[in-house]
Amino acid sequence: QVQLVESGGGLVQPGGSLRLSCAASQIIFRAYTMAWYRQAPGKERELVASISSGAMTKYSDSVKGRFTISRDNAKKAVYLQMNSLKPEDTAVYYCNTKQNYIDYWGQGTQVTVSS
Repeated sequence: QVQLVESGGGLVQPGGSLRLSCAASQIIFRAYTMAWYRQAPGKERELVASISSGAMTKYSDSVKGRFTISRDNAKKAVYLQMNSLKPEDTAVYYCNTKQNYIDYWGQGTQVTVSS
């Protein structure tokens, strides 16, 4: 059973920064792509960023240049550094991985960008 636990969310003013963390357990972490999704109220869950086992990264157009995804295989952790935050970044952020065609999700962490 893969377990993912997110942390690091909170309330931040526009233009501020936050760093999200996701700790994984019971997974051969280094072998799998890890991703961050988000879901705003009334909207569908969307892919924010992903990082492959070979550390290749992809970003949605809405966060490109502002967010950075990274991973630490020794710690079985993936991070999302979020800079220049905007009110439209407000959402619950979820950590994700897919193993044997099964999607695994964390419980989510709330990010609120507001003055």
